[in-house]
Order: sequence, then C-alpha cells, then structure tokens
Amino acid sequence: MELKFLHGADYNPDQWLDRPDILQRDIELMKEAHMNCVSVGIFSWAKLEPQEGVYDFDWLEKVIKSLYENGISTVLATPSGAKPVWMSEKYEEIRRMSSSMVRDQTGGRHNHCYTSPYYREKVRQINEKLAQRFGSHPGVILWHLSNEYGGTCWCPLCQKAFQGWLQKKYGTLEELNHQWWTAFWSHTYTSWDQIHAPMANGERSTHGLTLDWKRFTTEQVRDFIREEIKAVRTYAPHLPVTANFMYYFTEYNYFKLKDDLDLISWDSYPQWKKGDNTEEACSTALWHDVMRSLKHQPFLLMESTPSCTNWTPVSRLKRPGMHLASSMQAVAHGADSVQYFQFRKSRGSSEKFHGAVVDHYGGTDTREFQDVKNLGQFLEDIREAQGSQIKAQVAMVLDVESFWAMEDAQGPRNCGLHYFETLKDHYRAFWSRGIPVDFVDEEGDLSGYRLVVAPMLYLLRAGFEAKLQSFVEQGGVLVGTYHTGLVNENDLCYLGGWPGAGLAQLFGLWHEATDGLWDGETNTLKLAEGKAYRLSELCALIHLKGAKALGVYGEDFYEGEPALTVNQFGKGRAYYLAAKAEPAFYGDFYQKLSQELGLARALKEIPYGVEACLREGAEGSYLFLQNFSGEEKRVELPQASLELRTGVPRKEVLLAGYDAAVLRIASK
Repeated sequence: MELKFLHGADYNPDQWLDRPDILQRDIELMKEAHMNCVSVGIFSWAKLEPQEGVYDFDWLEKVIKSLYENGISTVLATPSGAKPVWMSEKYEEIRRMSSSMVRDQTGGRHNHCYTSPYYREKVRQINEKLAQRFGSHPGVILWHLSNEYGGTCWCPLCQKAFQGWLQKKYGTLEELNHQWWTAFWSHTYTSWDQIHAPMANGERSTHGLTLDWKRFTTEQVRDFIREEIKAVRTYAPHLPVTANFMYYFTEYNYFKLKDDLDLISWDSYPQWKKGDNTEEACSTALWHDVMRSLKHQPFLLMESTPSCTNWTPVSRLKRPGMHLASSMQAVAHGADSVQYFQFRKSRGSSEKFHGAVVDHYGGTDTREFQDVKNLGQFLEDIREAQGSQIKAQVAMVLDVESFWAMEDAQGPRNCGLHYFETLKDHYRAFWSRGIPVDFVDEEGDLSGYRLVVAPMLYLLRAGFEAKLQSFVEQGGVLVGTYHTGLVNENDLCYLGGWPGAGLAQLFGLWHEATDGLWDGETNTLKLAEGKAYRLSELCALIHLKGAKALGVYGEDFYEGEPALTVNQFGKGRAYYLAAKAEPAFYGDFYQKLSQELGLARALKEIPYGVEACLREGAEGSYLFLQNFSGEEKRVELPQASLELRTGVPRKEVLLAGYDAAVLRIASK
C-alpha cells in the first residue's frame, strides 16, 4: 500500500444537491488542493432517511463514486450526531432531559438520549443499511462514528439504567451506602429506586453519587459506540472505525472509550494570536500527545480550520504561515492526517462564517485555499514519514476520574485547583527541550518508562498505587506532588495518614494538612543550593518519614518545613513537591533530572519558540521543526540531515516565523 498522509475535510454535498455545478467544481478544487480524502455524511440523516423507513442513498453513491474516480477516498460517517426533525417530533423519548428534568425541544445537535431503545434501534437500522450499501466500496476507507460524542441526559430511562448499573457494581444497598458515606446528613438509601442522578434541584453533596454518575455516563456512551460499531461491522467487518474526540473535554473519560476504536481522531482548534504563540503551541502539543497516547499509535487530526472558527468570542484569522506550523505540529506529534472543518462554507445556519477551504467567494486565489494547497504538497513531499512512531521515556499521569473527584471535593481551593494548568507546567519543561511525553491514566502500563510524573493524584483507583511502588522499586523515578493520595476510588478519605494506600512509604513522608492560599498570595521554595522559587495556591504541610528534604518553605508559620523531598525506594527514587511552583522551577528541576537520567531529546539546543519532535520509522528518524515565535529562528543540527521537502542536505535550518521543516536524520 502506498504511504501517504491523509489530507482532506468534512464535506457536506447534501447541502448542495440543487447545484450540480458546485458539486462538480468541488472535485476539481479538492484535486487542486492536493486532497486525497473527505469525510461525508456526518449530518446527512434527513437526506438519507427523509421519512421513517424511506431511505435515499442514491445521491450519496454518486458522490462517493465521483470522489473515488478522481482519486479521493471517503471517510463515511454514521449520522447519529444529529437526528432528523421528523424523528425528534414523533418520538419524545429520544430528546434529552436536562438536570432540571426538563425535556429538550427539537433543535440543535447531540441532543439525543443514549439510553433510548428507539433511538438505538433507528441508529442500528441506518448504520446497517449504510454498511450494506457502501461497506465494500473501494473508495470507502474508514468509518467516522457520529460526531464529537457529547452531552448528558437525565431522563427516566437514564435514571433507571443508572440504578441498574449501581446495583450491578455494589450488589447491596448496604455496600453502596457505606462507599458513598450516606450517613452524612442522613441521606441513607433504603431502596434502589430512591437513587436519582445528581440534579440541579436534587442531591449534589454526596460525592460518590456524582462520581459514579459520571462513570455511568461514560459507560452509556461506550455502550452506544459499541452498538454503532456492531451495526457497521454487520456488512463491513474489514473497515476500521474512529470517533472524533475533543480537547479539554472531561464530560466522558476518553481512556474508557479508546479500546473499542481502531483509530483515535480528534478536532483541534487552537486560538492562535498575533506574535508569539509559544504557550498556545505548548497547550496544543499536550493534547496531541494525549490523543496519541490513548492507543500508543499514530492518530488522525480529523478537524482543524485553515482560517478561523466562528464559535469563539472573536473570530481571529491565522497569521500568514501559521497554517503550516499548526498543521505540521499535529503530524510531528503523531498524526497521520490533516483534515478540516469544512471543505465548502455553508450558506446559512450556525457555521456559515466558520473557516473553510473554499469560502462563499468560491475561488482559489484566497490565502486560505493557497495555504491548504501548499500544505497538501508539503504532506506529499514528506510521505515517507507516514506511519512513523514516537518513543517516549517519560509518562505523565492524566486521570479524568481523579479530576472529576477533586473538582467536586469542596476544598481546599473552591476558587480553582487548576489541574490541567498544573499538568501543562510540568509538561512544558519537557516539550521545550524536545523530550517526548506519553500520557497514561491509572489503568495504564508504566513499564518501559524511566520517569513518571503524577501531579495532583488526588484519587487512587485500579491498584495504581501498587504500579507506582513497583515502578520505583525496580529503578524508576517518580515525581509526585501535593494533593496526592487523599481518597480511594469512591472518594472516601484514607484513614491513618496521607498520602494513603502505601504512598506514604513510597514518598517517605506524612502529609498532615494543606494550606490553601488566596489568589495573589505566595510562599517561597528555598533549595539547599540557594535558589528560590515562588509558590502559590496549595501548600502541603509534610513531615519526613525517611525522605530527604531538598528544599523548604521560606515563609509563614511553616517556614523551614520541607517543601521538596526525595526518597530512595528499592532501586529507584520518588520526589515529592509539596506546593504549586512557578514555571521556572519545573524548567530547572526537570532539566537537571533529564540530564541525570540521560533522557533522549530531539535536539540538544532548541531556540525559544521552536518545537522539535522526533518520529522514528523503519527507514530512519524524522526531525520535525515548527516555529511558533513569530520571529525568524536559526536551528543548528548535530549532523547533516536531508530536508525532505527540498531534498537538500542541511547542517542548519533557518525558520521564518510560523515556518516548519521536516528532515531525515543522517546516520552518524
């Protein structure tokens, strides 16, 4: 099979069936833009099934046939993300209820109940018919399940399913009451049907209830996804399936959904601005790495924009060059595609001003179209790097269930714990040095890593504490922080001292209490060698139980008490940072630690604002460079390397602002 990066867009020909001239022109424009695939049918249910039980696939067959004859593959979507009006009006049960138990009216999208038997049956029917008609078509290469699964329903069907899920999990009400600590405020349940999901005007202070409701919601979505997969595989068992995820999306736990999908894909819409975009690039890189880490394989960038979005407070255009840098960043972190929403702008409705490859003008002499065209050529020039992998020696723990629990905990800082900002503070120290990072949750495997970073591991579940102990005991290095090991998997506080479940022995300390600081308040971390760093938000008061203090607090009543420690445990060691530190600390701390561990880097010297990533393939290693500083940067290479786009050997690369380059690393 020919190696190639997928380059394409969401395509909505059903909006243009009355304009055959536009449909014909679209094919020409796709070819000119070096596109080789499009996603079709995502919001087409009303055209595919205009009346209940009456299907019209002929128009779709003509589109897929025309695309295929012109060398453009189809990623075929199931239409479950937006139901037709006739269905919504006829069957009330498929419309979601809000947390106030108010039934949604017809409108919007992703407004269906995942539990509704009728909706599941209608989705099964149309998915099977699509698979029967197109599953063996040579132009169809991938199933795109629904679109951005999201939302929660509180209807009676979901409540009943939740009660059954709880009964299966806990077995008895006695066990549920104990694990949820319902004796508090006399909220003990004496019947399963007394349990209701946490609602706006109901129970919201039983944290075990809230946590399990989020777990249940994820499981309902997972079951819905499985039903979609089962339907399309009835007639097309050979086609892989994907579902497009989102970033900073914590409504569901993506780590629970990953195993049912063949490929991970996601929709990335960074908010680039004028000038230096290094911080936004760091945030986006983090989420690229999360998506790659879900299955530890190349992923697909399913949606991005060549110009702007329309749903942000301000629709800011990408600056010249940024389309190349931002698109190649996705590829640098493991994407085997660059795709857009959408190909042609809609004439009306909510996304008529969202960026697209072809705008209302319809010509090819727009900057956006030329940017897409140039990017398509770029991907063809570097096609030998397709399928190459990223090998990380560092793992960071991102556990969504722990995040859910700490956000609902009511203390120690209800004005913001800033979990994801804290993850980024640690991550930035590696990203800026070209050190690749994988992300794992508490069900993940730690073998093969040299360093594990686990910030704010509030909730312990799935026996993860034993994995951490084994990892360090066998020679690994662990970095933990404040707000770690406070509760078990059902959000019950550990008795006998924090951190619980054996982590006190691992870190060699006892966490007595936490001082929550107001916004603007600070303390100081003073290291033994004399350096000092600003601390904020949370300060854990700890006592040494075998660990060694590397730094102490510089202020307040706990001045001189340990604030940074290390503990030898087996063949490895565990560090503990007792407070949230300023970014400079993480940079210095991980710089020293990475040198001690000999962590592999893409380059030894990386100018500020330049991102350097390595993808490793069977034929060699590929160095990806993206410049997000907005200013010209010179990057020196350790040995002569071949720039793939030009075929010219380089000892250095001069990158304009928002420029990118890909080089095959020469053997030493």
